Amino acid sequence: MSKNKVLTAILSVLVILFVTVSPAGAVQYGQPDGEGHPFVGLVVFYADEDATQPLWRCTGTLIAPTVFLTAGHCAESFNAVRAQVYFQSDATGTGYPYTGGVLGEPISHPEWNGSLTIPNTHDVGVVILDAPVTDRGFAELATAGLLDSYGKQVGQQDKSFKVVGYGLQGVKPEYISLKERYVGWTKVVNLKSSLTDGYNIQLSSNPGHWSGGTCFGDSGGPIFLNDTNIVVAVNSFVLNENCKGSGFGFRVDTPGAREFLGNFVTLP
Repeated sequence: MSKNKVLTAILSVLVILFVTVSPAGAVQYGQPDGEGHPFVGLVVFYADEDATQPLWRCTGTLIAPTVFLTAGHCAESFNAVRAQVYFQSDATGTGYPYTGGVLGEPISHPEWNGSLTIPNTHDVGVVILDAPVTDRGFAELATAGLLDSYGKQVGQQDKSFKVVGYGLQGVKPEYISLKERYVGWTKVVNLKSSLTDGYNIQLSSNPGHWSGGTCFGDSGGPIFLNDTNIVVAVNSFVLNENCKGSGFGFRVDTPGAREFLGNFVTLP
């Protein structure tokens, strides 16, 4: 079996599928975000224009009044034709469909092909909202090559990153799901391995001094630089079904990601 096929077999994207109407929860080891990041939302994708056949659920970030940043595998245009974004911080106890959502059109990077082509997966997408959202504030995109300055010494720089999302807080031994926006802190593990190689950022998903890790439902959610609202990557994949070890985000400071996003927003 080839290396790429082995990787495909073990990598898991971070969506929550609507095989049944699945509940979702939180960034692992984090804490409720409240209104700390009101521009981070929960997004449901649909197979039909009437938004009645849900496919999966992800997280994303408002970066302009009608532009919601998420992962390419969430917004994949060849399966999802409509999306609905919700910005309430706590939807616990709410069933499907949710209330207060804004409909939009999902658009994935044109080179996202439905599989994780490591390392350059092109795993970035947007939802173009039908109506502008102007009361939530906006996150900022990283400048070109922002993470390149970290180089190979990243492990010695003790850089922290903030993750925000609606994904599961735990899988095993306990399935934890709260439908609530959570925030946590994590640390970069690698930017230069065969899994990252200038396209992805690898973050720790283990508890300890760092209080955050990503899991299913966090796909497309923001990875913020330190204690800022500057998005450096969107949550993309994990290495196992328990969301342990490491989580990976697709960088938005790379030429390919910026070329795509420049079609929708003015880049910094």
